[in-house]
Amino acid sequence: MEKNQLSRRNFLEKSALIGAAGLAGLSALNSCSSRKSTVDYEFPPLLDKAPDGKTLRAGLVGCGNRGTGAALNFLAAGDNLELVALADVFEDKVWDCRSKLQKQKVEVPENNCFWGFDAYKKLLEVDVDVVILATPPHFRPEHFDACVQAKKNVFLEKPVCVDPVGARQIIATSRKAENMGLTVITGTQRRHQRDYVETYKQVASGAIGEPLSAKAMWLQSHVWFRTREEGWSDMEYMLRNWNNFCWLCGDHILDTHVHNIDVVNWFLGKHPEEAIGFGGRAHRLTGDQYDFFSIDFDFGNGVFSHSMSRQVDGCANSLGELIMGTEGYTNCVNTVYNLDGSVKWQYEYPKNKDGNSTEVVKISPYIQEHIHLVTAIRTNTPVVEAERTAISTLTAIMGRTAAYTGRKVEWEEMMNSTERLGPEEYVMGPVDMEFPVPVPGIQHKA
Repeated sequence: MEKNQLSRRNFLEKSALIGAAGLAGLSALNSCSSRKSTVDYEFPPLLDKAPDGKTLRAGLVGCGNRGTGAALNFLAAGDNLELVALADVFEDKVWDCRSKLQKQKVEVPENNCFWGFDAYKKLLEVDVDVVILATPPHFRPEHFDACVQAKKNVFLEKPVCVDPVGARQIIATSRKAENMGLTVITGTQRRHQRDYVETYKQVASGAIGEPLSAKAMWLQSHVWFRTREEGWSDMEYMLRNWNNFCWLCGDHILDTHVHNIDVVNWFLGKHPEEAIGFGGRAHRLTGDQYDFFSIDFDFGNGVFSHSMSRQVDGCANSLGELIMGTEGYTNCVNTVYNLDGSVKWQYEYPKNKDGNSTEVVKISPYIQEHIHLVTAIRTNTPVVEAERTAISTLTAIMGRTAAYTGRKVEWEEMMNSTERLGPEEYVMGPVDMEFPVPVPGIQHKA
């Protein structure tokens, strides 16, 4: 148990449900019960560079490593793109980000740098066209709603929430953005990655026949953590160590493995109906999260996906997805195989200008998603990806809930759950809560 720990009972708040209108039409794609000869999916424009147009001014909310990287990805997407404002809860994060940007010849005016829990509100008062949201995921639903109310286009980093209440809020806000003609791109970069997109087209056109099963893996070494420093309050410590607290990042089944879960949902054409699984904690030194998850997602009609996520040193690592069908299988990223393991189709990566097949030219999918963002704005063809990413995030939440509780968890339970993670108010200082690690099942007494 950590010093000045927070109580999980207070952590789980009951919140009002978003109206039934926010619950309809939740499937991001059509059911895969019958494979079509045409692809039922709106593909992003896979351009090398966004088209020229009016100058687009962006603001960054969340000045950590991912936020700084996302800002640079935006600036690399085309011409006449500017970063003009920064916001973070911590002042030192803002100045550190600004310094890193200066080294890349990007100058953000000092008077457009804001910090504190309300920093995002101050940033929205600046003349910006696009807001990049890259804070800890807990804050995403509130920040996204504020951006849409301010009529801003948004880049929304994944995962887009940490709990069912947040997922429904993202869906409701997503529909507001659609009605307002805004563009919202999310950080599910595999859906903007050329080899994934072309492989999806093959599968959707019947290359592997009827999908039978899937698996998804994000198995890696431990990630960063912060030990508590003298003078840090409870709230400051959690925020500076956000990747290890469930209320801030949703546990790593959301924070990283949601990428793989999203790919499986995408290729199968729907979200799962229920989940059962397990997980545990073996080595973590801070926070309240698990070290590993093993979840079985049931998509109905006998189709299942085994989903594995682990962050432990000294173990076998693996990252990726696999879909097995009646006539073959695919690694989702670049190859379709026959049932005997021979290659049926393989994506051909672009060659260099000399036609050298040993050197392939790849545009970073982290930049490609921003090319899509800028292209949609400049060509007046709005696209909103937030709802489908909320569905994949809620799929991960369903898996997390199954592991934490040991129960079989159904999709409708998640859609109607009032679970909200986090404190009632955000104030630097002591927080009267604890961090018990979830223990599934019933403990037997001697």
